[in-house]
Amino acid sequence: MVHRRFSHFHNLKLFILVFGGSFLLSVPCAQNSANDSKSFPLVINTWAGNYQVATDKAWKVLEKGGLSLDAIEVGITACELNQCGTRRVTVGYGGSPNEAGETTLDALIFDGTTHAAGAVGCLKRIKTAISVARAVMENTRATLLVGEDATQFALQMGFREEDLHTNKSVEMWKEWKENNCQPNFWNENVRPNPRSSCGPYKMAKGKRNASKTSTQTSSEDVDDGNHDTISKE
Repeated sequence: MVHRRFSHFHNLKLFILVFGGSFLLSVPCAQNSANDSKSFPLVINTWAGNYQVATDKAWKVLEKGGLSLDAIEVGITACELNQCGTRRVTVGYGGSPNEAGETTLDALIFDGTTHAAGAVGCLKRIKTAISVARAVMENTRATLLVGEDATQFALQMGFREEDLHTNKSVEMWKEWKENNCQPNFWNENVRPNPRSSCGPYKMAKGKRNASKTSTQTSSEDVDDGNHDTISKE
């Protein structure tokens, strides 16, 4: 952790970005001296490894006197374009595809001071999801745009449409299909049996009003690979 005293940091505000199940946080911290009302910046990332590029890029923006919001966007963009991940790509293009074989992206940016927020979910064919989320926050009265609507919004805002697939992500999906679509996130309320067969699935007769018991609720560990995509381990 880097602690430095820079006079131009006293106007920093709290900004949070969520990407790929991770958090990047930019927040001012008080100085140790009771007589010093200024604060120094702090950039926090929930994961290590090559996710550190996001922290480093964000810090460089703050070090030059930049805004926290800009620091967050620059940091996460670096991770999106560098395909951050430890065991596999979990941020950015080429990441774990969905059951249809398509890689989609999510991002959320949140201003803790004003409570303004912008988010995109299941964003298709746009590489820089965090920038689109910021555009949602700054240019609309909405908070969340998803799927094709999010993509069309991004195109209106001038973002470039690009293929999010890579050879590796396509191969990952093919191997998953050949392995009877295992693992997946369907439960025993559908047919055919999702533990041994691929879909399409249908609701099993008499299961519509069935409520989950505590034993049916997922209690799996949370880590950087714990996402609702086909390659979760």
